[in-house]
Amino acid sequence: MQERGGSPLVIVAAGGTGGHLFPAEAVAVALSRRGVTVDLVTDERASRYGEFPGRATHIVPSATLAGRNPFHIAGAVSRLCSGAMRALLLYGRLRPVVVVGFGGYPTIPPLAAAVLRGIPAVIHEQNGVLGRANRLLARRVRTIATGFRGLLADDPRLAAKVTHTGNPIRPAVVEAAATPYPGADGPLRILVFGGSQGARVMADVVPPAIELVPVAVRARLSVTQQARDEDIERVRSAYRRFGVAAEVEPFFRDLPFRMAASHLVISRSGASTVAELAAIGRPAILVPLPHALDHDQRANASMLDQAGGAIMIEQTQFTPDRVAAEIAQLAASPEKLAEMAAAARNQGVLDGADRLADLAMGLVAGPREKQASAEPATTS
Repeated sequence: MQERGGSPLVIVAAGGTGGHLFPAEAVAVALSRRGVTVDLVTDERASRYGEFPGRATHIVPSATLAGRNPFHIAGAVSRLCSGAMRALLLYGRLRPVVVVGFGGYPTIPPLAAAVLRGIPAVIHEQNGVLGRANRLLARRVRTIATGFRGLLADDPRLAAKVTHTGNPIRPAVVEAAATPYPGADGPLRILVFGGSQGARVMADVVPPAIELVPVAVRARLSVTQQARDEDIERVRSAYRRFGVAAEVEPFFRDLPFRMAASHLVISRSGASTVAELAAIGRPAILVPLPHALDHDQRANASMLDQAGGAIMIEQTQFTPDRVAAEIAQLAASPEKLAEMAAAARNQGVLDGADRLADLAMGLVAGPREKQASAEPATTS
């Protein structure tokens, strides 16, 4: 076991996007509270998300296996192999006790290197369907942690490895989750956001939908909406034109608290968004990203929809008329909104980061295995 000042080292590996890095950050904080040193292995994109709460960040080569161009595929495989070799050398120097992967193709090299060295490895799948990178790794790793219950239940071989931990959520979300669902008195507060791939459709659909709701309902509404820079003025103008109080900005740093203050959320259905909606317990209209490779957002939204905590609308049906009808119906039934909030909350997990940290540390090898882990393991 490699130790730094008596502290075991755990490697967390994540693709360089917020959807992968945010849960990795939450687990890094949970591991640090347990006296564990944490290093991050990722790709070049991670730098845009600021400082990671670990000792060091290591960049390894990676690539996405997509398309059918044989030259592209060969180049991607070459970069993945190069990344695995770099991770193998890195582990020989650092001697981590566990490697935890959070999805995305950049996790393939560090997880493959862990398997080759005999280091216990766990992957976390935050979505309602196993992603492509995790699918490639699932049969090789020791344990699969899931954000949603029932994932892989139809695959007996993989199901035996599964532990449901829930999705790790940020401390700000845990704090916001203490806020009770707002009462029916006063304005009906609607929060609208979509992320980098979703804000445009929200700008196109939601303001016209608000204009279509009955005047008596519209007079009660207060809207907070995320919009792209190029859409902000037209969205603000629309709300001003039909007299709805609205705050429209490109980004909200306090999004968990705005979520907690809302009666209804309209958003995409990425894993982190769905996990936060469930943890805080807020009803939502969810619009899955239609062109996702694994239809993961549809799977996420469907689970909250089936639990009664959300209304899933495919983007082809996400029209001003449909959204106006849903808002009007929910506004007329505050008890329905409260029931949806409770149903969402019943699906929430507040301690997912702690559960996953405990699961990872439970994989730490015994004395004989520790000695064996210093040498690469043979593979079949």
